[in-house]
Amino acid sequence: MLFSSLTFLYWFLPLVLALYFITPAPGGSTRWRNAALLIASLVFYAWGEPVYVLLMAAESVAGWVCGLLIERWRGRPGARAALILSLVVGIGALMFFKYANFFLGNINTLFGATIAMLRVTLPIGISFYTFQILSYTIDLYRGRANLQPNLPAFCMYVMLFPPLIAGPIIRYVDVERALSERRHTLSEFALGVRRFVIGLGKKVLIANVLGELAALAKASEENSLLFAWVYIIAYAFHIYFDFSGYSDMALGLGRIFGFRFLENFNYPYIARSITEFWRRWHISLSGWFRDYVYIPLGGNRVTPARHIFNIFVVWFLTGFWHGAGWNFIIWGMYFAMLLLLEKYVLRDLLTRLPRPAAHAWVALCVLVSWAFFDAPTLTAATQTIGHMFGAGVDSWAGVDSLYYLRSYAVPLLMAAAGCTPLPARLWAACPGARLKAVAEPCLVAALLLLVTAYLVDGSFNPFIYFRF
Repeated sequence: MLFSSLTFLYWFLPLVLALYFITPAPGGSTRWRNAALLIASLVFYAWGEPVYVLLMAAESVAGWVCGLLIERWRGRPGARAALILSLVVGIGALMFFKYANFFLGNINTLFGATIAMLRVTLPIGISFYTFQILSYTIDLYRGRANLQPNLPAFCMYVMLFPPLIAGPIIRYVDVERALSERRHTLSEFALGVRRFVIGLGKKVLIANVLGELAALAKASEENSLLFAWVYIIAYAFHIYFDFSGYSDMALGLGRIFGFRFLENFNYPYIARSITEFWRRWHISLSGWFRDYVYIPLGGNRVTPARHIFNIFVVWFLTGFWHGAGWNFIIWGMYFAMLLLLEKYVLRDLLTRLPRPAAHAWVALCVLVSWAFFDAPTLTAATQTIGHMFGAGVDSWAGVDSLYYLRSYAVPLLMAAAGCTPLPARLWAACPGARLKAVAEPCLVAALLLLVTAYLVDGSFNPFIYFRF
């Protein structure tokens, strides 16, 4: 079920809100409301994955049991064995459902074999909920998290529907208290609604529109320099507003139900280095790999050779996490090389660069990276990058590229402004606190009506990160 669907907005969500808030919470206890949320989350996931909901439930129970064993055998070899079992179950399921056919296909190609592909589909959200379960068992083993003895509460942590299928990746330590103690106020509810509607607007009014432009440019027979740049810029805005819009909606829904999830995006396109870009983009994923892979490998407190190895391992895994394809692996390796280049070669230069030049460096590097990310093959990626720099193009511009650039100029300008803090700063600078207090809910309602109009007249609009 999509957040940006009429079914979710006007059927599922109102029913869940009604069920949740009429459920009693005697003495501030969250037990019954947790149960209501868990049931709603199971329905939400089963709506699109009626079979794989059993897989998610099985992985959740396995993670909870491993947690019990880690706590019971703490300080003894059994605790380590329980942690390893958790890793084997979680990563094993992920490898089978997400990567088995990738490995089989490569074996067939390398050795001329004819191994049949498995008839499995990727369970939605498996990359996200697997990492959530592993963060719990790893932190519990390290002594950084407390045991969750209640199975329904643990299952709700894993299956909670706002971040379930496209993140952000929620760590147990960040929501542990909220699982047993949550406060609800009208102001928090209103802030959650505002955040959700803004994310919905980003998805429907910007991401979907520029996704159409990217698809049109990609499919066009015009082979021009301008169209290559129109495509890659439209795709860059599309993926940002699509994914950050989903994160906004997840954070908004979480706030409505009394959870404070950590931010997942912080205006990444204003970064002045690739290092800064990854501190601002998909923060929950980069933080997960930092804490559970990079630092255990030694981080940067090792020899330069070992540090280079650590960076490549982390970014190989980051790329591979995004998809079972060589283009994603190359995408990860590309960022590894950029980060090492900044660390060992360009560090002093980047600090002296004028701000516009530093932004241009990041923009160019990131735009090139999206060519790998969105390409069906490596050949297609290199061809797109070549066209961006004038190699193999028939003209500088053409009829189609000029037409679509004019037609989509407004959403492109909206996206360019919206990926910066400028709109928020302008709103904060507006005088008249009382007037803003009245205007804000009116603007939120108007935005919801506008989005609804688009959805009534629109079509299926899945989120990009559903496939990861």
